[in-house]
Amino acid sequence: MKKLQVSELASAGLRAGDMILLSGELFTARDAAHRRLSELLAAGEPLPFPLDGAVIYYCGPAKAPPGRVIGSCGPTTSRRMDCYAPALYALGVAATIGKGARGAEVADSCLRGGSLYLCAVGGAGALAAARVTACRVEAFAELGCEAVLRLTVKDFPLITAIDGKGGNIFEPHP
Repeated sequence: MKKLQVSELASAGLRAGDMILLSGELFTARDAAHRRLSELLAAGEPLPFPLDGAVIYYCGPAKAPPGRVIGSCGPTTSRRMDCYAPALYALGVAATIGKGARGAEVADSCLRGGSLYLCAVGGAGALAAARVTACRVEAFAELGCEAVLRLTVKDFPLITAIDGKGGNIFEPHP
């Protein structure tokens, strides 16, 4: 398993099926936050965080129990964000993290931009939470668990599901 920093994703040469331990900062965003980002883009307004080189984790964490940085924070189903993802990839998003297969338009976006779709283990929210070392609200606090959070993670376990060369673990191989 390869250890990588978020800043190394673009140059790591990852291929579909590669397992990694990711460290660095990423942003959580689910349906409501994606809708807000889309509205801001359509209105030509600035976004609350930079997209270039960003990693977006499709996650709505539970409230942090006493003495913890974050509550359970497992991945949500990625396909729900497929209608928003191509525009965000086009603005420089390096990777998205979630669970499950993605549509063809997302795979094409990864291929065009050399971006990645990474899968986290579904049903393992406690494991994911144990890898978060810092957490703060970045945007849309009024959305509660769907607010955008900035997480700092250490050795966050992921599988490269769609790579920037056209590889896709969800597609049958010739």
